[in-house]
Amino acid sequence: MAGTTTEGPSIVPTLLYADAKAAIKQLTEAFGFTETRVYETEDGKVAHAELAYGNGAVMLGSKGRGGLFSEIMEEAGPSAAYLVVDDVDAHHQRAVEHGVDVVMPPTDQAYGARDYMARDIEGNIWSFGTYTPDIREPAGR
Repeated sequence: MAGTTTEGPSIVPTLLYADAKAAIKQLTEAFGFTETRVYETEDGKVAHAELAYGNGAVMLGSKGRGGLFSEIMEEAGPSAAYLVVDDVDAHHQRAVEHGVDVVMPPTDQAYGARDYMARDIEGNIWSFGTYTPDIREPAGR
């Protein structure tokens, strides 16, 4: 079937950072990602990295590393991603302990979820919460 795979996530956000090594450190230490792959260029930039979280992942690399993706992303603004976590308050506490810029503390939402938002070292917004999108069937229009 088109758009499906047998292994790994089907959608993977991809970000570029001026200091990709510092971003990897923050994402793993403060947000709980697991570093699965990091490939460097000869001059020490991150050519490609993969970090896992639950059954999802994010790919990232260094800005200015060369290639078409790096070129077209050069002027791109910050991005945002939402990750599902079991314990929002514990996850938030871990981020706070690592000095993360929390832009919204854990908050109960009207639709029943609990989440918080944080800004990473280069301005991307990461939301962590209990809401899980239901992608099994499209909602009626």
